[in-house]
Amino acid sequence: MGKKDNDPFDELSRRERQIMDVVYRLEEATTSEVMAGIPDPPSINAVRRLMAILEEKGHLQHEWRGPRHVFFPTVPRNTAAKHALERVRKTFFGGSAVHAMAALFDQSNDLSKDDLEMLSQMIDQAKKEGR
Repeated sequence: MGKKDNDPFDELSRRERQIMDVVYRLEEATTSEVMAGIPDPPSINAVRRLMAILEEKGHLQHEWRGPRHVFFPTVPRNTAAKHALERVRKTFFGGSAVHAMAALFDQSNDLSKDDLEMLSQMIDQAKKEGR
């Protein structure tokens, strides 16, 4: 992977990643909502500072809504999700998409017939495209 393809979230600290996880999960969040969503949160001032740092790094933007700042991510959720899955695949599955998918199947007891059919169609399409 070239420099351009690097995961933009690799540079984040553990706390910064936790904050981004909350903001992505909620789609937008206030500092109070972030504090409620992270384990053993630091002080409100520390969370505010971390969110300001994330804004300086280009990961968050904010707007005023009444008396509060509401923060939202600058990278679209689907792009962030692709980077997160890539990180998990490399870290836990040695880069193997097959092993990652097998683990997902092991965890997914709720796949319907329609879900399985859709996955089958996706596999067939990938075969046709030579992937």
